[in-house]
Parts: sequence; structure tokens; C-alpha cells
Amino acid sequence: MAVGTKELTPVELDTFEDERLLDELKKAKEELFNLRFQSATGQLESHGRLRAVKRDIARIYTVIRERELGIRATPAPVEAPAKAEKKTKKAKATASDEDAAAEAAETKEA
Repeated sequence: MAVGTKELTPVELDTFEDERLLDELKKAKEELFNLRFQSATGQLESHGRLRAVKRDIARIYTVIRERELGIRATPAPVEAPAKAEKKTKKAKATASDEDAAAEAAETKEA
């Protein structure tokens, strides 16, 4: 996702979790740093980009602060579907050995 675009609207930022907001903030700050260097060396092509990135940074800070104050609701964490772990032959053998040991222990107790 490019920073400084229409994708970083407040409505879009509301759906981001705190960690993702901090990642976006970090990316925006890095881009601003690079744009400032380009400006200092005379290589900057779009001066409007500086303004857009600064506004994105301010927008992200605003959302973070509003969440701290309880003005904005933090989105509920979305749980990704658990991936089935692929078992190797060694892992399968170990698992079957553990199952057999557990069954033997249960029969001894009974």
C-alpha cells in the first residue's frame, strides 16, 4: 500500500489494528525521511508528496490518540484461520508413539 494515497482515509484507518497502525506510521516516517533527502539534493520530483505524507502521519497519530482516549473504538482482532500443520514422517511416528504410550498408561490405571 502506498503511503499518501486515498487508501489512508480515517475510515480505512479505523479498521487497522494497533500493530498495523504503527507499521504504517513507521513506513510513512521512512518515506518522509527519504523525501526530505531528495528535496535537499534537488532530486525531488513531486513536492506535493511531502505534504501528503505529512498529512498521513498526522492522520495516523490522530487515530492512535483517539483510541487512547476512548473516542474511537479499537477494532476486534480478526483471527486468521488456523493452518493445518504438515507432519513429516518423523513427526507422525513420534505422535503415534506418544499416543500408544498414553493408551498404555490409561490401561495400567484401570
